[in-house]
Amino acid sequence: MSLHSPGSILLISCYELGHQPLAAALPLGFLRRAGFAPSVLDIAVQPFDTALIEKAEFIAISVPMHTALRLGVKVAERVRDINPQAVVCFYGLYAALNAEYLLEHGADYCIGGEIETPLVELAEALEKGVESGAQSAEREALNPSRSALRASRSTLDVPGVIRRGAPMRPFLNRLPFALPVREGLPTLDSYARLEHNGQSRIVGYVEASRGCLHLCTHCPIPPVYGGRFFIIPEEIVLEDIRRQVAGGASHITFGDPDFLNGPGHALSVVRAMHAEFPKLTFDVTTKVEHILKRGSILPELGKLGCLFLISAVESVSPLVLEILEKNHTRADIEEAVKLVRAAGIAPRPTWVPFTPWTTLGDYLDMLAFIEELGLIDHVDPVQYTIRLLVPPGSYLLNRPEMKEHLGPLNQALFSYRWTHPDPRMDQLQKAVSALVEKDVNNGVDAGEIFYRVWSLAAGRKAGFSMPALPPDRYRAPRLSEPWFC
Repeated sequence: MSLHSPGSILLISCYELGHQPLAAALPLGFLRRAGFAPSVLDIAVQPFDTALIEKAEFIAISVPMHTALRLGVKVAERVRDINPQAVVCFYGLYAALNAEYLLEHGADYCIGGEIETPLVELAEALEKGVESGAQSAEREALNPSRSALRASRSTLDVPGVIRRGAPMRPFLNRLPFALPVREGLPTLDSYARLEHNGQSRIVGYVEASRGCLHLCTHCPIPPVYGGRFFIIPEEIVLEDIRRQVAGGASHITFGDPDFLNGPGHALSVVRAMHAEFPKLTFDVTTKVEHILKRGSILPELGKLGCLFLISAVESVSPLVLEILEKNHTRADIEEAVKLVRAAGIAPRPTWVPFTPWTTLGDYLDMLAFIEELGLIDHVDPVQYTIRLLVPPGSYLLNRPEMKEHLGPLNQALFSYRWTHPDPRMDQLQKAVSALVEKDVNNGVDAGEIFYRVWSLAAGRKAGFSMPALPPDRYRAPRLSEPWFC
């Protein structure tokens, strides 16, 4: 069987923040342009399809984030049970960070960085391996093509593809982008919705750029991209938007790690999008630093349809902000919130409230800050629970402040262990997580959850009187999937 046969290549997406997976759609576009006919499976919303696994000879598992990786390892285990002869490749940000472990536990190859060209070239090299091995009597037994694939896995040397015994370098060359292919994926109405003004709307997802200029120490992007970013051609982004609008989308999420890394490109894309679809709304993510430096473009973004802006605020503690190298201060956050609101855009800050350096006072100060700036309905409750993740390769490993708290690498959890010097903080994180999970599952109002978290953190007794929350208060627009890691 040729890898060009329908279904011989299978792409599996595990989780992409509740949106239709671009990390499957883009590789599908590249592979189809090269003449392949892959199948695709999104286990976040689809049942595990054994028939697709049995048919495939080359299975590529997308792991762009930590949650996806933990699911992807379980997927690989099932793949090995169902189809032990298949070649398995992990690709994405977390494939590069965790390549050593993955190659020791079921993966034949890993690809990180700009993954699409190496993925296509790996498929082409594997097929050549099949052809060259077809004359071997041993490989011809039962299923010659699959035997050849298995035999060639340890010897193929493809630029950008990480294999056992080879340097673990991400691929960072500019790509000749292909249009994402979304046929075969579940429809957009299978994914997270925009919740705004009492309405629920279908959301599309694109990226205008990948990578990031900045080197925040806690972020998983710098160890892979090293301060580089790559734009996706405007015509590719716009055509992808057109197709998603045709599929029912009335809001677009720009998932760039930082939408304003390339402000000229970003503005050009949304201007063209608005000209063609004037009622289409969107959201973006950018740093506090960029809000302050490039705040003059925010009013135009608001007029073009930007409903909300996500920014990784992380903390109001000067020490924590310094260690994370965020390049902003508490005063900067306040100013950024004012600028975003003045542009008619809702700010949606994200936080990392539990780090080895966050004191109980810092945690309470964060909650007071959120209340003071009127951000209670701009923060998803899960944000009050987030514990610092330290993956392999993290720049935090180079910070002396981290080393004194650092434990061993838990390879199965893809993170270094760390312990807070104040045991109360580790206990609080577990208690807040349990409270938030229970309340969210029970549909408790976000404002009530906020004050219940504050009461728990402050050690208040059960009779604490929560401030009155008007039921008609402004609720910032949000996506129905609040997770982000």
